[in-house]
Amino acid sequence: MSRTTDISPLSVLLSRVDSAADGSPLGDAVGSGFPSIDKILGGGLRRGDLVVLGGDVGSGKSALALAIALRAASAHRTLFLSGEMPPERIHERALAIEGRATIDELRLGKLDDVTRASVGAAAVRLRESLPIVDRIPADGVAGVSAILLEMPGIELVVIDCLQSLATRPDPVADQLAVAVNSLKGLALDRRVAILTTAQLSPLSDRADRRPTLDDFGVLGAVKHQADVVLALYREEMYDSALDIAGATELLVRKNRNGGIGYVDLYFYSRWLRFEDMLDPDR
Repeated sequence: MSRTTDISPLSVLLSRVDSAADGSPLGDAVGSGFPSIDKILGGGLRRGDLVVLGGDVGSGKSALALAIALRAASAHRTLFLSGEMPPERIHERALAIEGRATIDELRLGKLDDVTRASVGAAAVRLRESLPIVDRIPADGVAGVSAILLEMPGIELVVIDCLQSLATRPDPVADQLAVAVNSLKGLALDRRVAILTTAQLSPLSDRADRRPTLDDFGVLGAVKHQADVVLALYREEMYDSALDIAGATELLVRKNRNGGIGYVDLYFYSRWLRFEDMLDPDR
């Protein structure tokens, strides 16, 4: 019996390991554009993985999710789906983030010369690498799956937020648990990385307000099914007397294929902009 000459999956994997050792980008990773996040996640968001980003109300989940989509889109075909804002509002936010301007400044046209130049430069950059932006389909995960069939080549899907995937008047927790399981299956079937934000229950009634895995709720589906669980924590939300404005911890509460820990980010709330403390000038 002759031996097959096909390249085995192990050979492909070994080749990928050798490429990574040489400094080449990881073949199954979508870089977030934030060096600290990519480092702790072993190169970025991996295709086939479900990543859930949670935080308290006003912590900046949507802003960080959009920032990741914007940065990833420079190298990977990216889809951003919102259940809270129409596409034109997302584009407005993108311009504010990248141009370092406030939403009011953009809406009212009140830009000084420096900000106008920054916004103009951001608009040029975004024309070349803007994510595909749309609303979350009315039929939830099934609709997301249909979009991916219509748009081959998508590598990263960002969904804002998980709660918008509830489509029936049934108990919401049950629906969201099913949605989490379905999103994980979709990530595997379509070989895409899926990042979804998740609204957590208020955390202000306890001593340590850093979100835990149990705070993600939905019958434990996030805790058990997600490959990576990230949680935003900004101390200034709970104690404004401390001189820590903007300081943000992004906690890695679960990482199926790596370690846990946290990275330091900085949040410019007026611009809705997060920056990596290791690379603040990007």
